[in-house]
This record gives sequence, C-alpha cells and structure tokens, in this order.
Amino acid sequence: MSTPVTPVERPQRGDVKNKRVEMRNSRIMMYLFLFLLLCASGCKEERKVDVAASLNPDRMATMTTKNVSTLISDSGVVQYKIVAPLWKVYDQVDTPFWIFPQGLFLQKYDRSFKVISTVAADSARYFKDRKLWKLMGRVELTKAPKDLFQSAELYWDQSKNRIYSDSFIHIETATHVLEGIGFVSNDRLTEYRVVKPMGIFPVNKDNIREGPPPSATSSSTVQDNTEEGRVTVEAVATDSI
Repeated sequence: MSTPVTPVERPQRGDVKNKRVEMRNSRIMMYLFLFLLLCASGCKEERKVDVAASLNPDRMATMTTKNVSTLISDSGVVQYKIVAPLWKVYDQVDTPFWIFPQGLFLQKYDRSFKVISTVAADSARYFKDRKLWKLMGRVELTKAPKDLFQSAELYWDQSKNRIYSDSFIHIETATHVLEGIGFVSNDRLTEYRVVKPMGIFPVNKDNIREGPPPSATSSSTVQDNTEEGRVTVEAVATDSI
C-alpha cells in the first residue's frame, strides 16, 4: 500500500512580490543609514580642522599664573621678588616676553637679602632674550633710604645695567626735588641725569607734598650723599615752575 504524498504549497505571486519589496526597502534603509553616518563623521572632522585653524600660537600664553609671589635668582643668589595679580608668559613667539597686565611690584635685594630698591607699575612687560623691562602707567621707583622716582613710562635694561625714559620724570630725595623730560640712570639709581630739566629745588623732605617752591634758578647743582658714595646731579633749568 503506497503512502499518500502531501502536496507542497507554492507561494503565491503576491507574497513573493511583497518579500522582494521588503528586502529592497531594507537595503535602501541600510544604505541611507550608512550615508548619514559618513556625513556626520565628515562634518565632525571638518569642525575639528576649523577649530585648529583658528588657533594662533603667537597669541596664546604658554603659562598663565594668578596671584604671583616669587623670588628670581641669578647664579644661585636671590636678586628680586615679584608680586603681581596676573602673570602671562609667551615663549612661542619670535620675541619671547612676560606680561603683567594688572600691575607689578618688584623688590631688589643686595647680597645680605636687604631691600635696596622697589619698582611699582600699573602694567609691565619683560622681554626675556633682551633682559629688558618696560614699565607703564603710574611707575614708581624707590631707592633706600627714601629716594623716589616717578614717571609714566620707564625702561630697565638689565643687560646694560641702565634705566631710562623719554617721558616726564619727578625725583624726590632727602635734599632736593628734580623734574624734567627724559631720564638716564644706572640700575642702582646712584648716578642719574635728566635730559631736559624743568626745575631743581633744594627743599625740606617734609614739605615736598605741600607744593613746589615759587621758582627755580637758571642753573643748579645738587649733591646727594649716599652710603655708596657721593652722587652729583647737574642740571640747567629751562623753565620756572
């Protein structure tokens, strides 16, 4: 007796067509997803390139420090103390420099670690390779015991041990007041000269702030005795104050 054969159901044409459509749609969706993924990655890469291109190393500080109080040594000997609210270092530029945009206070020491002079300025810039300070704003230099030097701008060339300015200068010592345009001095402030003197007045130190004397002589010579020796300041006054 023979076994009955079960007839195989053949898929209908509509079902085959629907499956082909579904496969085609799946492929389209997959290709669309891959395309969007490539586009997204390409946009991210382009954005990275744009950010990198906008950065300028010449305008970026290599170091930024706030509330600075540090000692500067030379040949193992402490020379200076720097105090500043903000210190920025630019070492990657053609002419490396430090900048103190919010003010600077500097103390200079002798070998016994005694303060022999101070520097204060509204802002300052130090050119590292040239060892040159540019002091700007309200600049005040003091020299022990009580000498005071004031100007709107001063340069301090450490390589030549020289301080100079082309601006107005006001000098107060225990024996005289001197004012003028332009200033040249050694970095110890013991030998200095005013380029264009406006007046030199022997006065009492206690009365300096009360007001200037009525006039200056046409020619004056002042000698300032210091611990390091005698400093002679010669000036010819061209104006009366």
